[in-house]
Amino acid sequence: MSLAAEAFVSQIAAAEPWPENATLYQPLKEDQILLSDSASSLAVQTFLRMCGLPVLVSCRANAEYMSPSGKVPFIHVGNQVVSELGLIVQFTKAKGHSLSDGLDDVQRAEMKAYMELVNNMLLTAELYIQWCDDYTATEISRPRYSSPYSWPLNHILAYQKQWEVRRKMNAIGWSGKSLEQVYEDVSQCCQALSQRLGTQPYFFNKQPTELDALVFGHLFTILTTQLTNDELAEKVKSYTNLLSFCHRIEQAYFKEHDRESQSGSSRHSKGSLP
Repeated sequence: MSLAAEAFVSQIAAAEPWPENATLYQPLKEDQILLSDSASSLAVQTFLRMCGLPVLVSCRANAEYMSPSGKVPFIHVGNQVVSELGLIVQFTKAKGHSLSDGLDDVQRAEMKAYMELVNNMLLTAELYIQWCDDYTATEISRPRYSSPYSWPLNHILAYQKQWEVRRKMNAIGWSGKSLEQVYEDVSQCCQALSQRLGTQPYFFNKQPTELDALVFGHLFTILTTQLTNDELAEKVKSYTNLLSFCHRIEQAYFKEHDRESQSGSSRHSKGSLP
């Protein structure tokens, strides 16, 4: 994110406290949302829970088209709409809520580097599998993505999305990769994350940061999303400390949280993770 964007987000965020009715928007959970968007949404929800900030989750068929960046999830806080984890982190920081203030400059730079790794490898791999693997695109991605719409709009939107992702893959040099090469990239990314985590509870020892939220969002969603085969999940399962990490965050920020708020509105974050 540019310095100008950071300054703008800080300026608009600082004026008002965090409201009780802040809302996160994502595609329909049961029928529409795909792996990559589900992972990104879970990462944002996890980050906000780690910050102790309440958020309502609203599933909308047109969430992608409501987003100012065309990406989901996005949050509506007061009169502001902010999309993508990086901008949301900056937005909450301007309101006095930060998970990484305790890091020094070297640690902060390292954290950002690992976040880039996750976005460049795991997120890109998810998009590749969804839209560049023909079997997955035919059996899962196009039917789910287009499910809220009737013919012929459903076909038009699904193929348009597939074309957009494939064009992006071509631009970043992924279009020539085989599925096996993508799985290997995921394995190498998990290995790097596993080595950095080691035996610590979180990536920077005892306190979580936005990196922990991002990694959990992607790994947990990979582990719990049904695809055409289990190859992607098996790559994650090879690293026992990453599995323990996912279980730890699920227990600390979702199961415990939801037991404490069972009497709350059904519009709050889901009681069981996807």
